[in-house]
Amino acid sequence: MCPAIRPRRRVLRVAAWTLALVLVVAAGLTGVVLWQHSYDMDVRRVSIRHGGHTLNGVLATPRDGRGPHGLVVYVHGDGPVDATHDDGYQPLWEANARAGYASLSWDKPGVAGAPGDWLDQTMDDRADEAAAAIAWARARTDIDGDRIGLWGASQAGWVLPKVAARTPVRFVIAVSPAINWLRQGRYNLLAELRAEGASPSRTEAEIARSDTTRRLLARHATFEEYVRAMGGDPGGMTAGRWNFVSRNHTADATRDLRALRGVPVLLTLGGHDVNVDTADTERTYSEVLDEGGALTVERYPDATHSMVRQSIERSDARTALTALLSPRSLFADGFLDGQRRFLQRLGPPAPVRHTL
Repeated sequence: MCPAIRPRRRVLRVAAWTLALVLVVAAGLTGVVLWQHSYDMDVRRVSIRHGGHTLNGVLATPRDGRGPHGLVVYVHGDGPVDATHDDGYQPLWEANARAGYASLSWDKPGVAGAPGDWLDQTMDDRADEAAAAIAWARARTDIDGDRIGLWGASQAGWVLPKVAARTPVRFVIAVSPAINWLRQGRYNLLAELRAEGASPSRTEAEIARSDTTRRLLARHATFEEYVRAMGGDPGGMTAGRWNFVSRNHTADATRDLRALRGVPVLLTLGGHDVNVDTADTERTYSEVLDEGGALTVERYPDATHSMVRQSIERSDARTALTALLSPRSLFADGFLDGQRRFLQRLGPPAPVRHTL
């Protein structure tokens, strides 16, 4: 019996050691994940009243005990975005906290249980919302009302200058902002077709479909008319989305950008942006804002539209793994430090001069 028992015991020992090793590795990975998702700031939920309803917000503050702090107010890009952008904002908020700034963000209407529907909003509606959030923040004792600025990405390019026209802001950080809705849409379409290696016939068909959509928008066509014009195939377009596009497709930031003259602006652009024509954006910002001399442009050659490294973003698996194990590493080299340095360079606000 002994010769038969020994192999069985050996197998059990190997299984036990294997299980122990798996448990150690799992515990180690859990520890790494918890550590990587621990940020040097305090985060709490807040409620902001606006237009008869509540904005469900998040306020992230530094732990330096030096308040009142300056504040970065976040204006989302397109889509159903919650206050933390699925925790994607947290590394940015930490960079702000290291510069001595708090961060404020909120769920878009209809997202994460918030009242309303973000597809019912215009860019002016979004600007009113942000202005209300700034007014709320200025009433707080832990926020320095003279050091409140804006951070906005992509679609927020149409919102940021509208906010600045409504209420004074100390600075603006514009990440991959668009200038003209229709030009941006055409640029995005052609860039994605090139990236996919689309055939000339497919490219021609997609451009024709886009031209038809533009003509329908110009004459304020209904969603039903759009579906009929597309041969019954809406191509992912919903009635709500059609309503949103119909109300906002004429957006152009060029004239509104004048409200940012003299305001320190950090324009952040990625080298692999297929959503926004960064050359058009940089040219327009420079033409409108350079007169005030307060424009800073930072370019990140390895970044995509979302400022994520291109090598990471093109793989869903790598994106998910990096977000889990090293979320700060998602972003292009220098992006987080660039925003921190910009905030640190601002210093105190200039004194207001009164003339008699």
